Parts: sequence; structure tokens; C-alpha cells
Amino acid sequence: MRVTQSMLAGSMLRNINNSFTQLAELQNQLYTGKKISRASQNPVVAMRGITYRESLSDIEQFQSNITHAQSWLDNTDSSLNHATKALSRIRDLVVQAKNGTMTPEDQEKVEKEIEQLHQNLIEVGNTTFAGRYIFNGTDTENPPIVKDDEGNFQYATGQAPYLIEVSSGVKIDVATKAEDVFTGDLFAMVSNVRDALKNVDDADLDGVLNDIDDHLETVISARAEVGAKTNRIELVGERMNSQQLFAKTVLSENEDVDIEKVITELKTQETVHRAALAVGARVIQPSLIDFLR
Repeated sequence: MRVTQSMLAGSMLRNINNSFTQLAELQNQLYTGKKISRASQNPVVAMRGITYRESLSDIEQFQSNITHAQSWLDNTDSSLNHATKALSRIRDLVVQAKNGTMTPEDQEKVEKEIEQLHQNLIEVGNTTFAGRYIFNGTDTENPPIVKDDEGNFQYATGQAPYLIEVSSGVKIDVATKAEDVFTGDLFAMVSNVRDALKNVDDADLDGVLNDIDDHLETVISARAEVGAKTNRIELVGERMNSQQLFAKTVLSENEDVDIEKVITELKTQETVHRAALAVGARVIQPSLIDFLR
């Protein structure tokens, strides 16, 4: 087959164009730090990137849920701690009355203090976090303890679990239900203490102390359960952090370029391109203008 000058020129231009394309791709990789800028360049890398990003997005959402769950449980534990202190103070006052060391003036002061502790327990039961009531299950918009039009307190029951997904398929109930801790019996007990201290001589203070101890045990058990849930969520959080690091590493290995390798390839391609241009200048047939220079 006869090779014409136009065939040589066409082949040279195609090769130079391919060289330009390779230079452009290497320069783009160097600027962006990514192996590809379009899915068509490497569909496998692109599809893997989508999968890895979805996995990383799920992990980051779980981490956000874990942070929310930890904050919820921290507030719950703090509230239960206040309830424990209030009940312990009520118990101390009953013990003080049982020992017969109170004057009528002291008795009046104790009655007022118990009333304040009663109000404090109601406030603890209606604790909010981020504008939501933490002791009312999923009904976070409404307080679990409310006063009706007649001045009587009503206590919520039948509260649904407040589940937070902390891992794929793993949901933890972070709610401590008011019906299990801040019950009508608890506040009735506080009222009974107040009535008993009005007439210490006739009151069964041992029975009152037993009732207080029972409710203290309930609150302490609730705190222990909160602590167990907190420990579990912390372990899940550590696992999510490890998975996030792994997902980022895999995503980087899939998409990010080796900068040193790209620089070397770019230098090599520039050398090849210059050589191609030099050879091409010799291949093109000299024209009359070249002889007139």
C-alpha cells in the first residue's frame, strides 16, 4: 500500500491529539486529586464510589443518632440524679423527725421544704431536652405530669418506647418512662410524708421510710438501666468511628490518585509529547515558504 504524505500527516495529528488528551487527563488528576472526573472514564470506579459514599453517609447518620441518644441519656441520668437527691433529702427529714429533734418551728420549715421538694420532683418529671419531654416516651411534645382544671395532677401512662437507630437494624429505647418512675404513687408518698410530719407522735415513720426507700430503689434502678444503655451506645459509637475511618480509607483508595505517580507520569507524557511534536515537524512535507525562510 502506498503511504501518502496526507496519511502521514493525518496519523501524526491523531497521535498528537491523543497525547494532548492524555496530558489533559493527567493535569486534571493533578488538580482535582481524583482518578476520574466523569463516570464514563471508569464506570467501575464510579459505581464503587457511589456504593462507598452511600455506606459512609449511613455511618455518619448513625453517628449523628448516637450523639443524640447520648445527649438524651445524659439528660435523663442528670434528671434522675436530681430525683435521687430530692428523695434522699425527704428521707433525711423523716429520720430527723423520728429522732424527735424538731421543734414546732422546725416542723413548719420541714413542711415547707417538703412542699418545695414535691414541686421539684414534678419539674424533674417534666424535664425537657431540645424542647422535648424526655420522660414521656414518643409523646415528646406533651408533659407527662399535668395539672387539670381542678388543681389535681394527672400522670401519663401507656408511653411508647422512644427508639433511636444507632446501627443498621439496631434500635435502642432511650426513654425512661414517667409511669415507671414519676408515678402517682411517688407523689402520693410525698404527700403522706408531709401529713405524717404534721403529727409525728401518731405517724408510722418506719412505714414512711420503707415507702421512701422503695421509691429510691426504683429511681436508682432506672439510673442503672440508663447507665447500661449509655455504655452500650458508647461501644456502638466506637465501632461506628472505626467503620467511618475504614469507609473513608476505601473511598480514598478507590477515587484518590497517587500524586507522586501522577507527577511522574505527567513529566513522562510531556517528554513524549514534545518528541511527537518534533517528529511531526519533520514528517510534514516542506513547503515553498520553508525554503524562503
